[in-house]
Amino acid sequence: VQLVESGGGLVQPGGSLRLSCAASGIIFRIYTMGWYRQAPGKQRELVGTIGSGGSTNYADSVKGRFSISRDNAKNTVYLQMNSLKPEDTAVYYCNARYKFDSPYWGQGTQVTVSF
Repeated sequence: VQLVESGGGLVQPGGSLRLSCAASGIIFRIYTMGWYRQAPGKQRELVGTIGSGGSTNYADSVKGRFSISRDNAKNTVYLQMNSLKPEDTAVYYCNARYKFDSPYWGQGTQVTVSF
């Protein structure tokens, strides 16, 4: 199983980025996909998830700014991040979970929001 994130980088406050996570080795369409992030010195936290049926939920800190989508034909999940703030700076991780099985994780991609 591989989850490969891409799309991170440096962006100015107020800017946008779209992260992608390409999955292989799993039946992608049945998995709940999630995005998490970890800032320096902090615990990893949930950003949001998208279920196999397309339902989404988000952390309060990103509601209205971030959106998650999935393309089952491409085995890819996306995180669209708008109105970025310096406090969004973190390593962003992709997560794949099926029911109560142990989840799979990607290697992470760095997002830095700064002038």
